[in-house]
Amino acid sequence: MNTLKIEDLKQEYDKMQVQYGALELDSIYNGGCEENPDICFVFMNPTGKNIASDKSWKGRKSPWLGTKNIWKLFYKTHLLSEEVFNKIQEKKPKDWNYEFCDYVYEEVTNHKIFITNLGKCTQVDARPLEDEVLKKYLNLLFQEIDIIKPKVIITFGNQVSSIILNQKISVSENRKKCHQIKIKGNTYKIYPVYYPVGNGIFNIDKSIEDINWIIENEL
Repeated sequence: MNTLKIEDLKQEYDKMQVQYGALELDSIYNGGCEENPDICFVFMNPTGKNIASDKSWKGRKSPWLGTKNIWKLFYKTHLLSEEVFNKIQEKKPKDWNYEFCDYVYEEVTNHKIFITNLGKCTQVDARPLEDEVLKKYLNLLFQEIDIIKPKVIITFGNQVSSIILNQKISVSENRKKCHQIKIKGNTYKIYPVYYPVGNGIFNIDKSIEDINWIIENEL
């Protein structure tokens, strides 16, 4: 029986923040449904735009807190209600308090999704991380997956998809294409999808299209 919990990984992520992240910022972990979610979404790595990366922040340290663009992806794939989406769009980063962050992630949990990053080391800005740094987090990501046991995993972007699948992946050639990985005897379905924010914002409609297709065909 698996006795390891998501909480148990946080100490390791904090140690790695000191090695690979900005020293003035905290690690960002994950959030959402931790028991057999329909989808586990794997992004790249957090930045200082996440208000929870501030060392004075005492609330949850989950991805995308205090940001706006990414929530359009979840809203357009019916994984976030219109009410919550509108409240997010109305708020400035400083208006995200502990209660509102929990409110957003309660919605994430209710839609049976789990949101994480391959790299948990927060950077000041959206600078790209080297493959070698992201690979250091791979075993911990696999532990996360083994704990939550998602039905489907969606990986964002060429770099993250390539590292997780251990082969060179071009998302443009792998749209709506299922790959598989085995973790501790369990097989998981993985779909690479375009990275939908930052420099990839112009691909968000393709990401939405592919995620809607995956939901329709896999869940």
